[in-house]
Amino acid sequence: MLNRSDSAGFGTLLGETSRAWRYRLDQRLKPLGLSQAKWITLLKLSRSEGCMTQKELAERLCIEGPTLVRLLDRMAADGWIERRGLDTDRRSKTVHLRRKSCALLQQINAMAARLSGELLEGVPPAELRSCMEVLARIKERAIALDTLTEPKKPMPRGQKAGAARRDGGKRVKKRRR
Repeated sequence: MLNRSDSAGFGTLLGETSRAWRYRLDQRLKPLGLSQAKWITLLKLSRSEGCMTQKELAERLCIEGPTLVRLLDRMAADGWIERRGLDTDRRSKTVHLRRKSCALLQQINAMAARLSGELLEGVPPAELRSCMEVLARIKERAIALDTLTEPKKPMPRGQKAGAARRDGGKRVKKRRR
């Protein structure tokens, strides 16, 4: 069993390894004119089954909706993606790769595969499989923690349950007439 300092060190090492790997790939993809945010978005879209809504894509990228909207605006203007409204819900939009993205995705995947080969060189296949199995279990547990309900926030003083405050929660002096 790991002690606390070992498990804290694991999380730090995992995060640092992920950042270092992404940084190296980002450096190799810069000549293609892609930021990390753009190439990761393209990869997520290419690996999805069918189309994704903007909300689903934001969740997979672990970013907030408004941040994604700005990114998708830039990507649509550059011709990489297109957004389409849903017939069933006018508020939702699906995100689709444009034809222009296909050749670029082949380059991204080829560069990623070369980098992966370089970084994993000398790691025995059995150790790599074991590491991937452990990481998959940790990821599943992290996702499962998200499904638990968050504790409810206390109601502001003086507000009744179910009553919406239109003043943003601030106290407002009433005018006398």
